[in-house]
Amino acid sequence: MFKKSHISNTFVFCYFYNHMVDLRLHSILDNDFYKFTMQHAVVKLFPNAQAKYKFINRGQHKFPEGFGEELKVAILKMEELKLNKPEKDYLRKTCPYLDPTYLDFLQGYRYDPSEVEIMQTGSDLSVKITGYWYRTIMWEVPIMSLICELYYKMTEQKRISNNEVIEVAKEKINKYKKLHITIADFGSRRRHSYEVHDLTVKALKDFGTGCFIGTSNVHLAMKHHTKPIGTHAHEWFMFHAAKYGFKMANSLGLENWSNVYRGDLGIALSDTYTSEVFFTQFDKKFTKLFDGVRHDSGDPLKFADMTIAHYKHYSTDPKTKTIIFSDGLNYEKVERIANYCKGHIGNSFGIGTNFTNDVGLTPMNIVLKMTDALPEEGKWTPVIKLSDEKKKYTGDKEMIDLAKKILDIKD
Repeated sequence: MFKKSHISNTFVFCYFYNHMVDLRLHSILDNDFYKFTMQHAVVKLFPNAQAKYKFINRGQHKFPEGFGEELKVAILKMEELKLNKPEKDYLRKTCPYLDPTYLDFLQGYRYDPSEVEIMQTGSDLSVKITGYWYRTIMWEVPIMSLICELYYKMTEQKRISNNEVIEVAKEKINKYKKLHITIADFGSRRRHSYEVHDLTVKALKDFGTGCFIGTSNVHLAMKHHTKPIGTHAHEWFMFHAAKYGFKMANSLGLENWSNVYRGDLGIALSDTYTSEVFFTQFDKKFTKLFDGVRHDSGDPLKFADMTIAHYKHYSTDPKTKTIIFSDGLNYEKVERIANYCKGHIGNSFGIGTNFTNDVGLTPMNIVLKMTDALPEEGKWTPVIKLSDEKKKYTGDKEMIDLAKKILDIKD
């Protein structure tokens, strides 16, 4: 972990490092919107809960010598980030469902690098985060974005030019406009760099009128005068399983969310413990209350069929509801889904890496997930995710087996 006793040594090391990289975030709002909405809810409901997170190198990327030390320096710089008055005013006006007390809290919030432990052994990188959930919830997205940007810088991989980045984004959004659909940028965590992300969002906004509806990145939403997009992530339901058990995780997660937001932010994430289990717990109340659901794994067309059948079961017109598709999208996949759903159910699309890391290089395949939760009255409990794709399962194997047994999930 970062200890005050060796912060200066870290800086000394990096000063003499031959390829020192000046890498920093531009704003405390350079994060995904659902991190702020979840933090708001955690502060209200679970202020004493704690959590642990761990970096997972799915792509088995080899990190160059000195990478861990450079990442430490970038994270140390995050101590300086704070919510300024224009940013606070923006959130107040744009997100009226965020309590004034939360905005005051956020203004006083500072990243604490002592919550982060970084180690590098050879070309392998280890990142672990531990602390109060309302604090540690903010680390995931910025750390992943820093890892990506630092990786491309230190491996000296040359991307396409800025003009080409703009042209790629322009060409894509013009094609999407012809499908008569709506698109949002979900690309913060695995972007090539802040510069590419910034150029991409600007191009999508400039050329995507009627199609581009916003970005998950709050800083860029503010900068480019568009809407911040998001609700909650898997960790919301993973924590509820640790606190209340697997059978109650979805229903109590949705109940608590609706109690905080009273009908706002009404897109429910479906696949923390498989969508099939989710829909058995997405009862008539939630079906009527929530505006729609988000698809994040598995066959999107099968998911559309499942969702439409669910709404019809509860005598709800599927065309009044929306599916947000957000799983590894590109144009061909979006076109297929849009044509399939047309006239049957509302749909919109959140595109990540294909927007913010299409620069002629191989995108990184990394995640940073909650691994354990400590509810106030409980003990440290491993948390898991059972998505609609088995290869995306994350967490302790024994806990996965237990959840599958409790929820009657068959292989």
